Amino acid sequence: MKKLKRLLYIKLARRLSRSTTGAPVPSIISENARLKGDIISDGIIHVDGHVEGDISCDELIIGIKGSVLGAVNANSLHLYGSLNGRAAVDNLFIAKSAKLIGDASHNTIAIEPGAYIDGHCLRQGAPIPAEQGKPDLLLTDKSK
Repeated sequence: MKKLKRLLYIKLARRLSRSTTGAPVPSIISENARLKGDIISDGIIHVDGHVEGDISCDELIIGIKGSVLGAVNANSLHLYGSLNGRAAVDNLFIAKSAKLIGDASHNTIAIEPGAYIDGHCLRQGAPIPAEQGKPDLLLTDKSK
């Protein structure tokens, strides 16, 4: 009975989302699932299980119990679980429960205190604000 209710809920949610808002229903990889292989999607992916492979999508949410081992290429990444690999995203959010092992390139980033990061976070495109207008140290040292 529980599976039937879940199936009806998903079908109803998909039908309502198409008719009213046009917003896609996320693809969900549940807590019990283990997936090996690459995932490519134009929509939203929510991972609560374990994925071993690269993920390319519009928005990726890695839940508290979710883990991804591979590269991520997305417009938006919300990390609550663990990511072991490289991430190339536009918007990056790392929660205090998250564990990021690897490099991440981003345009915007938000990190909650307590998040574990072992790697580099690199901003794409624009120059680093702290480096702008910085005097050349070698020239000022020679004048002394």
